[in-house]
Amino acid sequence: MRLRTHDRYGYVPLRGRADYAWPNGRRLAVYFALNLEHFSYGEGLGAELAPGGSQPDILNFAWRDYGNRVGAWYMLDAFDALGLPLAALVNSAMYDYAPVLVAACRARGDEIVGHGRTNAERQGDLDEAAERALIGEATTRLTEAEGRAPEGWLGPWISHSHVTPDLLAEAGYRYLLDWCMDDQPIWFRCRGDKRILAVPYPQEVNDIPAIAARKMSAAGFADMIVDQFDEMLELAQERPLVMGVALHAYLVGQPHRLRHLKRALRHIARNRGQIWLTTPGAIARHCAALPAGIVP
Repeated sequence: MRLRTHDRYGYVPLRGRADYAWPNGRRLAVYFALNLEHFSYGEGLGAELAPGGSQPDILNFAWRDYGNRVGAWYMLDAFDALGLPLAALVNSAMYDYAPVLVAACRARGDEIVGHGRTNAERQGDLDEAAERALIGEATTRLTEAEGRAPEGWLGPWISHSHVTPDLLAEAGYRYLLDWCMDDQPIWFRCRGDKRILAVPYPQEVNDIPAIAARKMSAAGFADMIVDQFDEMLELAQERPLVMGVALHAYLVGQPHRLRHLKRALRHIARNRGQIWLTTPGAIARHCAALPAGIVP
């Protein structure tokens, strides 16, 4: 029996793939993704500190809003202090709500990545025309604000329809971050002989699943980052790997969690001479420049 599949990529085991290196011969690429998200007040989707409340749900709205007003600024200070780059995954609604926060990331030279219009909706719930309009609206807003089109996309809530990769490729995107099935970038087949690169984005080393879903402590999450880094640095001696760390300011921007996150950041910064500290866009560009067939 053949099960239904997506037909975007074939099964290629990690062992036996073509070898390559990141810039300067590095074997492990590390990037940090800071999600900058805005939610509707009194309606729509949103992460919940206490589920099931009536609308307007001021508890959960205010908890998430803390990230944009306070937590993200603590985090930018921490990354500035260590000279660490970021990829800012930006809801286009942030340009209306908190443009100064996006501007601060722009001033740092961070990559601005498309992240839909708002995390109060899922693009996978839409028909193709509506999803195309969502992608187009968000892309236009980011392009106008940043002076260039975003190269990458992460869907709000990691939501996909059956045609999302096709729509992204047709809109000019070079890579997507939604799939967590590998530790190396993988090419996706798209309609019309197009393709788009899937750059690894974590659902393990990600504060929402770890802290909000699995109830992991701040110390435990920081230990997870350190353990992931140390083990991947060792594993990367055999093959090039990508380690992403996904962060949300309303969670790890809380001071009691920030203290432990900074410990993990210092550990990685101390080992920066052994790794490629980068952004997902730079990873995608490097892979696209490799000879055909190197990246599966």
